[in-house]
Amino acid sequence: MTSERRSKTLTAVLMITPFVITYLTVFAYPVYKMFALSFTNAPLIGEGEWVGFDNYLKLLNQKLFFTSVWNTGYFVVLTVVPNTLIGLGLALMVVRLKGWLQSLILVLFFLPYILPVSVVTQIWEWVLDQQFGIAQHVIEFVTGRRISVFRDPLWAMPMVALVTVWWTNGFNLLLFIAGLRNIPADYYEAAMLDGATRWQCFKRITWPLIWPFTALVLTLQLILQLKIFDQVYLMTEGGPFNSTYVLLQLVYREAFRLNHGGLGSAVAVFLFLIIVTVSVLQYQLLRVRGR
Repeated sequence: MTSERRSKTLTAVLMITPFVITYLTVFAYPVYKMFALSFTNAPLIGEGEWVGFDNYLKLLNQKLFFTSVWNTGYFVVLTVVPNTLIGLGLALMVVRLKGWLQSLILVLFFLPYILPVSVVTQIWEWVLDQQFGIAQHVIEFVTGRRISVFRDPLWAMPMVALVTVWWTNGFNLLLFIAGLRNIPADYYEAAMLDGATRWQCFKRITWPLIWPFTALVLTLQLILQLKIFDQVYLMTEGGPFNSTYVLLQLVYREAFRLNHGGLGSAVAVFLFLIIVTVSVLQYQLLRVRGR
């Protein structure tokens, strides 16, 4: 019996060893180095002197840091909940379709998600171009004039959010479709026989049973949108007037452009702690709400 246990233990260790090695190499060690580097005045590559919390104090005295925190939070507000609600609404409509039509609609909605961010930004820069963009007809109808949206502080961040929702919503749609397909049709049939309306079916059956998927989507969206960088960098480069400057862009500026590895790591640590704290707190609150 002891020999059998040893054999099983050895097998388990051999199976998890590749994952543990990969985890330590790719995640744990870089995170440790990031924390350690944030307490030094080191450049991006090379050693530096220990400066304690000086880098964090510099951030507290840097206006651009607070601007990037505000813009990141603003972007999260513009994307996380709307993206989730749009995905749920589309899923409720698409799930009613059958056969090849449902498959076609799913492909059309998911197609943007597989596009690289460079392609997505090129598409929307053309669509929103002030002179030739087809979306300018809508903007002109609403505002009475054409607007260079990525050069206007009022429009820039909402437009980046719009592009992000269009780009990433297909993934949310698939998650919600998977959740809706797990709800037995018998529940709806029994409710309809009792005279329940569609709204009552949604309120009493669909929403409670789809809530765990909603909590998952909200948490994933929160993590992803807090790490916004690519769209902003390619569309606005943080402008105009720093109105779209976000935390990861500040990391890029300090670490890669100014060669301030320690200060850049301090910003990265701040963002890392925000993501961990907010995502865990939100997920736990959503789980409690769903019970």
